[in-house]
Amino acid sequence: MPTKDTSQYIKKTKHFKKAWVVSVNMGYGHERAAYALKNIAQGGDYIIANSYKGIPKEERKSWQESRKLYEAVSRLKPIPIIGDIAFGIMDKIQEIPPFYPRRDLSEPSLQLKGTFRFIEKNKIGKNLIDKLSVPDEHIPLVSTFFIPSFAAELYDYPGEIYCVICDADFSRAWVTPDAKQSRIKYFAPCGRVAERLKLYGVREENIFLTGFPIPKELVGGPRSEIVKKDMLDRFCNLDPNGVFRSRYSKILRSHFGTSLTSCTKVKRPLSLTFAVGGAGAQRRLGIEIIKSLKQKIKRHQIHITLVAGTRKGLAQFFINELHKLGLKRNHGRGIDILVEKSRPEYFKKFTQLLRTTDILWTKPSELSFYTGAGLPIIMAPVIGSQEEFNRLWLQQIGGGIDQLDPQYTNEWLFDWVNSGALARMAWNGYIEAPTHGAHRIEQIITGKEIELEKLPLVV
Repeated sequence: MPTKDTSQYIKKTKHFKKAWVVSVNMGYGHERAAYALKNIAQGGDYIIANSYKGIPKEERKSWQESRKLYEAVSRLKPIPIIGDIAFGIMDKIQEIPPFYPRRDLSEPSLQLKGTFRFIEKNKIGKNLIDKLSVPDEHIPLVSTFFIPSFAAELYDYPGEIYCVICDADFSRAWVTPDAKQSRIKYFAPCGRVAERLKLYGVREENIFLTGFPIPKELVGGPRSEIVKKDMLDRFCNLDPNGVFRSRYSKILRSHFGTSLTSCTKVKRPLSLTFAVGGAGAQRRLGIEIIKSLKQKIKRHQIHITLVAGTRKGLAQFFINELHKLGLKRNHGRGIDILVEKSRPEYFKKFTQLLRTTDILWTKPSELSFYTGAGLPIIMAPVIGSQEEFNRLWLQQIGGGIDQLDPQYTNEWLFDWVNSGALARMAWNGYIEAPTHGAHRIEQIITGKEIELEKLPLVV
């Protein structure tokens, strides 16, 4: 197992109280992982490699062009024919090869070769790496995107270099061309990623199976005290008839230390959070859900939060559509819209929101890993091949399920609630998916002794 020598590595490696945590603001996924690692971030915050203070103008321009292309193509996806063609081309470039049969996949892909030309030609990351390379202070660098980690190695960063992978499978582009000689170490969110890294040529000693970093304020400490507290409330809403709780009462009692057979006092209505991706490609789906649940919202049977992230235009779209549906009075009373000025503030508020969320409805992005915090996930249609792998992983561990026809959400969603099906998914996610990714990464960086269960090699 890739984690078998983690304890030995921790013992023999020099430790630091902090690390440079580096990310990019392309979509939300990479930055979400960095937010969860802010506790170990030098200076108390992570660095955005494509928009930090002092970035050379030409480098900023290069990053902006690639980001605009990604977001433009993502927003085209819902458009028939044109969207499919444009997204299909981009998806093909980022294609993840079949895992089986196991074979040598260390040969660099066209995407990887292009990425390296892009870095070398434009000196991407050189200014940042020079700034972070403090003489005699070999502080580790943890990147949640591959380009900063490539740049760190290319420009001889003096400290250890780590890269956090943010999906349940990934393309060859995440590993340097000469993988066997590379000194970049990888934090894998699941067993399939750990095994895939080997196929790409990464040495086993450079692979750490940690789980995806979930914010500590959503998890608690090694014993998951926050998750357990929130799950007790969640079970009452997700299993109102006690179907799941009565069937698994012994194991639930032994784990939570209290009886869950009855919920004498429900603290709040059933809550559903719909999170739109960074490019906002599925915004209309949120309105379809609201339209179907309109009467149940008015009767206070369910509370919906539409997550717009940092996109004011998306939030305004939601507001306009709510008015068209005759739900103006319900904005703030049964329907909330989460929108913030900055990404750090959005991640903070979103993490707080999840503590009182019973059901998370989202495309299978990096948020798939949040089932490890005891959240059942209803999956919107995938956008991109990596999300298909997240979807398969989530189904395999039993923490999520594909959405059915949104126009009948008012029927099938409550069937899933009344039968205890979503409570079962919440339990499966908590038990089977990694919960302490941030803790494991902190342990490797700082050497701090943290008693955590070994992760199963789920592939």
